Amino acid sequence: MSDERLKQVSAIRRAMIRPELGAICGTILVFVFFFMIAGDSGMFSPEGIQNWGVVSAQFAIIAVGACLLMIAGEFDLSVGSMIGFAGVVIAILSVQWGLPVWLSIIAAFIVCTALGALNGFLVIKTGLPSFIVTLAFLYILRGLTIWLSILTTRQTIIGGVKEAAEGDPLAWLFGGVIFKGLFQWLGDIGVIDTFTRGSRMGQPVVEGLPMLVIWALALIIFGHWLLTKTRFGNWIFASGGDAQAARYVGVPVNRVKILMFMFTAFCATVFATCQVMEFGSAAADRGLLKEFEAIICVVIGGALLTGGYGSVIGAALGALIFGVVQQGLFFAGAESSLFRVFLGGILIFAVIMNTYIRRMITGER
Repeated sequence: MSDERLKQVSAIRRAMIRPELGAICGTILVFVFFFMIAGDSGMFSPEGIQNWGVVSAQFAIIAVGACLLMIAGEFDLSVGSMIGFAGVVIAILSVQWGLPVWLSIIAAFIVCTALGALNGFLVIKTGLPSFIVTLAFLYILRGLTIWLSILTTRQTIIGGVKEAAEGDPLAWLFGGVIFKGLFQWLGDIGVIDTFTRGSRMGQPVVEGLPMLVIWALALIIFGHWLLTKTRFGNWIFASGGDAQAARYVGVPVNRVKILMFMFTAFCATVFATCQVMEFGSAAADRGLLKEFEAIICVVIGGALLTGGYGSVIGAALGALIFGVVQQGLFFAGAESSLFRVFLGGILIFAVIMNTYIRRMITGER
């Protein structure tokens, strides 16, 4: 008898069991669909691409963290509340306390990653499901965010961040725009439309590439490299696949899971910081339902809810689908509430694909 580990697998079967297969199919279908119904609406013009590209990047930032954590076998339902909390921390420290914006941003990252570590520590030490622990933190952080903002400003929206961030050495890294010269040149040669009147006459309508998109691409590349090219990536898969077996072979499962909770909090803080710099304000209700949107992106991307299987590239494609559908319905002139209906259909399709792939891998019927 031959060892089944040495069994030859056809290229087609290898392609069929890739976790991102469903997301690839979904992405193609979504783009074809919206090209047919909204192709002449400006959706695929430079301005339209920037529109849904930025929205997709927002989803991708939090989806990368959620993906690695879910592959490690855990959930974090406090992501949305963490976004609101991080934004309010930055605004209070910089606007109300007068600290430099760069210091406020660093402080927010330290506090939020520490809270992520606390989430992981409680999950490991109590043995409670991460669903329960992070659900509790969802309410704790949201309530704490509202209380802090009212305590310091007597309102739930804190403005003045944009003014405080002027000339700050770190703020541009989250709210700036790069490649302005390239986009100006594209406007000059007619590839991108330019303003024809007003104070911005002659400038391209798409100013440049937002740093939000750069952050999304950087996190996707880092997450994919970590998961597929490093020993730590193997530990992530092992921790989510069979934690006890992983411990037997020396994988530091507890440390892996705590670090993944911290990374998820880090991604949420990146999202919050970019949002605060974009709007110039923080609001206590920011990030509402983002935890579920991140999980949906990851599931669309091919990850199993049971852990041990998934792909960062798939999660990124799930985020792209999310953004294209959300903005595509607007360009098509459809009722915005249909976004949830459309998304639900894609989610069901993705789960069916994931279940089929799992059965192909395990031989289940």
